Amino acid sequence: MTLHSWGRYPKSTCKDLTYFQWPFETLPKNKDTKFLAYGQGRSYGDVCLNNDGTLISTQHLNRLISFDDISGILKCESGVSLAEILMFSVPRGWFVPVTPGTKFVSLGGAIANDVHGKNHHVAGNFGKHITKFELLRSDGTRLICSETENREFFTSTIAGLGLTGLITWAEVKLKKITGPFIDQDSIKFSSLDEFFEISRSSDNGFEYTVAWLDCVASGANFGRGIFMRGNHSNKSGAEKDAYRSAKLTVPIDFPSFALNNLTVTAFNYCYYNKQSRKEVSNTIHYNPFFYPLDSINNWNKIYGKEGFLQFQCVIPKSDGISAIKKILNEIVLSKSASFLAVLKEFAAIESLGMLSFPRPGITLCLDFSFKGKETLKLFRKLHQIVFENGGAIYPAKDACMSREEFEQSYPRFFEFKKFIDPKFSSDFSRRVGLTT
Repeated sequence: MTLHSWGRYPKSTCKDLTYFQWPFETLPKNKDTKFLAYGQGRSYGDVCLNNDGTLISTQHLNRLISFDDISGILKCESGVSLAEILMFSVPRGWFVPVTPGTKFVSLGGAIANDVHGKNHHVAGNFGKHITKFELLRSDGTRLICSETENREFFTSTIAGLGLTGLITWAEVKLKKITGPFIDQDSIKFSSLDEFFEISRSSDNGFEYTVAWLDCVASGANFGRGIFMRGNHSNKSGAEKDAYRSAKLTVPIDFPSFALNNLTVTAFNYCYYNKQSRKEVSNTIHYNPFFYPLDSINNWNKIYGKEGFLQFQCVIPKSDGISAIKKILNEIVLSKSASFLAVLKEFAAIESLGMLSFPRPGITLCLDFSFKGKETLKLFRKLHQIVFENGGAIYPAKDACMSREEFEQSYPRFFEFKKFIDPKFSSDFSRRVGLTT
C-alpha cells in the first residue's frame, strides 16, 4: 500500500495497514515487520511513514472516555482529533491548550510531535498540558506515564516521533473560555525590524501572536507582512450559530506550472493589500483565526502531484534577525514560490520532550512545490544558514534533514534512543540514524 504524508513527498510503501480499536490487548504478532502509529497523516515529511513496515492506524481509537468540568482534564483515546475535541469542549466553555495550524491532527500525533501554536510565548508546547497517558510497547507491556510515574517514558514519548510505542489514551488539560470568539488585531508591517518591534510589544498583552510574511517581495518591500494577535473574547455565543464554514475543495492536482514566482507574487500583493489600513481590530470565530486552511479540503493538491516540502526552522534570537534575512534573500534569489510563510518568536519555556523542537528563538515556516534537485539544492542552502547560526529543523515538517543535522538539532538524541521500542521505526528515524 502506497501512502504519503500531507506534503505528498516522499512516497512510501507499507507492507500492512492495521486498524486498532478498543478493546485490544497487544500489537500484532509479526516478527518480520516494524511498527509505527499512523493518525491523521498530517505530518509533512516522512515522520509518519514506514516503508516496508506495518502502520497501525488509530482512526478507530476515537472514544472520549471522561471529562472533569472542574479541572478541565479530558481523557480520550489517541486517535481522537483536535477537531473532535473542540466539537465537544467549546460548547462547554473549554478550548485546547495549544493548537497547530490545523485541527485535523490526532491527539497521539500532537503528543508525538509535541506541536506548538500561536501561544507558545504563554503556554509552551502541547506536551506541557498532557497529564498522563498509556503507552503500549511491542512486548505487550502497558505503561502509565506521567510526571511522577514512568517519567522517562513520559518525556521520551512527548516529541518521541511515535518511536517509543503506541499511545492508547491520554489526558489533556483544557483551557477555560467564555465562547468561540477571538478578539483579533491585524497589523501591517513593512520590514523584519518592524515585525520584531510589534512582536515584542505584543507578548505581554496577547495570548496568540503570529505573522504572515511576503517571502517573495524584494527591494523596498523586502520583509513585509501582516502581524496577527488575539485573545479569547468575553463575547459569548452558541457554537452552532457562531461559524458556518464555506467549505471548498481542491478536486484535482494543480499543474506544476500553476504555482510560480509570478502567481505567488500576485497572490502576496493582493493578500498584503487587502487590508487598506495599518491596523484593523475585529472579533472573529476561532476557526478562521487558528485554522484558515481547514476550510479548503485537499489544499495540498495546489502544489501538484509531486507534492511539496515544508521548511521550518528555529534560530536563537542572538543570530535570528540576520539569519532570517539571509534565508529570505536565498528564497527571493531562487524565485521559488511560497505563499504560505509564517514567522513567530518562541519563548524561553522549557519543553518536556527530549526531542521537542521549540526553543528560545525565531521560527520561520514556508512551503515549496517539489521540483526535484532544484528544491533539494535550495533546502541545502537554507539548512546551511540554519546550522551555521545554531538553529534546528522541525522533524514533523522535514523530508531531507541529514543525520548530522538531526544530531546537531537534538543533542539529547543519544539519551532518547534508550527508550525506542525495538519493534518501532519510521522512514524519518532510519534516515537520521535513530533506528536501523
